[in-house]
Amino acid sequence: MIKSQNGQTFVSSDAISKQFRFKVMGKWLLLGIIVGVATGLTGVVFQLLLELLSHFLVQHMMGLNPGHAGGDTEHFHFAMGTFSWIAVLALPTLGGLVSGFFIFKYAPEAKGDGTDAAVQAYHKNRGFIRPLVPILKMFTAIITIGSGGSGGREGPISQIGAGVGSFLAVRLGLSTATRRRLLAAGLGAGISCMFRVPLAGGIFAAEVLYSGPDIDSEIILPAIVASIVAYSVYAIPFGWGHMFIEPTTIVFSNPLELLPYFILALVVSVVALIFVKTFYGISNFFGKLNIPNMLKPAIGGLATGALALGFLFVTRDSHHAAGILGTGYGALQDIFTNPSSLTILVLFAVGIGKLLATALTIGSGGSAGVFGPSMVIGGTTGYAMGLLMHHIAPGLVPQPQAYAIVGMAGFFSAAANTPLSTILFVSEITGSYELLLPTMWVSVIAYLIGRNWSIYDSQVPSRLQSPAHFGEYAQEFFLRTKVKDVIKHTRKFVTIPSNTTLKELFKMTEHTRQRLFPVVGHRKQLIGCFRVDDLTHALHHKKPQTLRASDLIHDKPMRVRYSDSIDKAHRIMAANHANEVVVVSDQDPGKVVGILTSADILLEYTRVFAREKLEKQGDGTEEAREPVDIEL
Repeated sequence: MIKSQNGQTFVSSDAISKQFRFKVMGKWLLLGIIVGVATGLTGVVFQLLLELLSHFLVQHMMGLNPGHAGGDTEHFHFAMGTFSWIAVLALPTLGGLVSGFFIFKYAPEAKGDGTDAAVQAYHKNRGFIRPLVPILKMFTAIITIGSGGSGGREGPISQIGAGVGSFLAVRLGLSTATRRRLLAAGLGAGISCMFRVPLAGGIFAAEVLYSGPDIDSEIILPAIVASIVAYSVYAIPFGWGHMFIEPTTIVFSNPLELLPYFILALVVSVVALIFVKTFYGISNFFGKLNIPNMLKPAIGGLATGALALGFLFVTRDSHHAAGILGTGYGALQDIFTNPSSLTILVLFAVGIGKLLATALTIGSGGSAGVFGPSMVIGGTTGYAMGLLMHHIAPGLVPQPQAYAIVGMAGFFSAAANTPLSTILFVSEITGSYELLLPTMWVSVIAYLIGRNWSIYDSQVPSRLQSPAHFGEYAQEFFLRTKVKDVIKHTRKFVTIPSNTTLKELFKMTEHTRQRLFPVVGHRKQLIGCFRVDDLTHALHHKKPQTLRASDLIHDKPMRVRYSDSIDKAHRIMAANHANEVVVVSDQDPGKVVGILTSADILLEYTRVFAREKLEKQGDGTEEAREPVDIEL
């Protein structure tokens, strides 16, 4: 607003505040920065300690060189030790024993994949994570992965970041809705810094919450702010480049290549299903195993070490046998920088070995993520298919390495139901934006095929099924639904002539469940209404025999039109502490056409909720899972 005062023109602060939402912007910018800085610093400490322990135990003690992602800057170097099969078996076992003791004694929430635990906290725990959990998660994940357990860094750091967001919200006394958003923002910030994917990290935080084609738009902006800051903090000591170095340019230039990419989508979808079924099959096995829980990760670690030795015995390849242990990112980097070391047999062996080792490590209760191993499984499977189809049709598959990149995205889209963020994620970690089109193609196909399963068991089909958004859907329902759609048209109701005596009123109302009575004039036009309670109060009048129905009318109007929203009806009921409201005609506001009750509204809401859920089940957009608890 422009004002003039003493010949001077100026813009009022009120006008500026109405045009620009500086307060809202400042709030989320500040909160996002705090979460991002805290998560980024935590990520730096996490990676340094993990690198230190992994190099010492795996490289120096076991005598194996697992390699690393080309973009990872390494700060610790130990001399390569002599290969020791005893260490390969003993160290993952010991790591599982130590992590299992601390997890099951102090914080069982820290077991398994951290991302799934964060998603569960968002939906079912009102966005609350105990402060001890992220601390213990960091400690146990470093021990699990650093000692040779198979798992990724992203699960632990996403739960740690989510814990940071939750802790901040609790300390500042923020609302439950804000706490949930900061939890998700921390989750995205953890992914962002660990893999240097600020855009994909923000989108992932909003997409991973749901197994269906839904995304929480209110999370995206704070999550991206936190992701940018966390990425910037983490990149200072570890570099700003892409995570995986791709020395040669890989392009897509022939639409006919979509055919072999379609075959790739089918293959990675099948492998994703095998991964999910194996993962939860092993988890259920360990869940039923009648031994102390804290011993189970040790058994998983022993089995993982034995699996790596079995791989070494079959392939005679100690370098890629090390890829079964830890993160396995070295095997992915070899696809781009040392492809001659990888045959189709070795690739499939690495993929299968990583699949089983991850299920054993995490399914037994170990602390590690599934995102990283999914990249390894998808990448090695994709490259193996690329080499195979290159031999069959070299003209359609000129660059088999492209199938490793696209295979990563397709596999995780099918395994986690996160196609959008996965497309961005793979593009950001490799810098292969030229493959965006085939990546989209494979990811969407794999996602559509894999809608009935997910590696993240805590996902819900959509916001409609999430306790976090129950109130929002109720509000939308109240605003869009009309009185005419809810009112019970067959309900009989009583109208009271204005000159009816108190004695006659008791006779007219004693055989009806109606609690709100419209009072009409001589032309049956509505002049007001009263409640059944008012009859009782009228008995205490000095001269009750002189009272008429018109004397009991309330000052506040308790009526709605036939075409009004039930939101208006609900507000009138709430303001008058009533369960009923009079409904009048749109054409004649004095004509009473019925009585609307709160039970009518609740019944319709239940019917709509059930119908939408059933429709999603019918078209395959909802999985057959346990019903979601609704917070009322």
